[in-house]
Amino acid sequence: MTDATKPTAPLAINAKDAPPRSKPSNYPEPFFSRMLKREKRPLGDLFGLKNFGVNLTKLAPGGESALLHRHSKQDEFVYILEGEPTLVTDQGEVQLSPGLCAGFPAAGLAHHLVNRTNRDVIYLEIGDRTPGDEGSYPNDDIKAVLGPDGKWIFAHKDGRAY
Repeated sequence: MTDATKPTAPLAINAKDAPPRSKPSNYPEPFFSRMLKREKRPLGDLFGLKNFGVNLTKLAPGGESALLHRHSKQDEFVYILEGEPTLVTDQGEVQLSPGLCAGFPAAGLAHHLVNRTNRDVIYLEIGDRTPGDEGSYPNDDIKAVLGPDGKWIFAHKDGRAY
């Protein structure tokens, strides 16, 4: 293929037209089923971004963004577009609404969003892809290590594999 015939990333897209991930979560059970009310559209991947990810995420009523977690190396940021999720942290909760945003430095607060309303929540989530990242989950028997291939490896907190 010449440079002129190589497939290229789009210059721009309507974010809501991006295809959703085919698998709602990488978590093993019993955590996987908790993510069934979450839909992620990986926008950054469509443009070939390597250093950080961007997802357009929808939480249906009763949905949650992730397990309550923190990253050892990854920074995360969310920007609310529609709906009113609750930001739950290990230091308290706050109601969010469109236009509000929140950031989570590496090794900071454990956090996740939950949708306790009767309408969808839509937000952007942005995170870096620092190699060697680990996820810790204060409320659940799970830990995660980012493998060299960029995929998460999950285990129980005592080290047993899922």
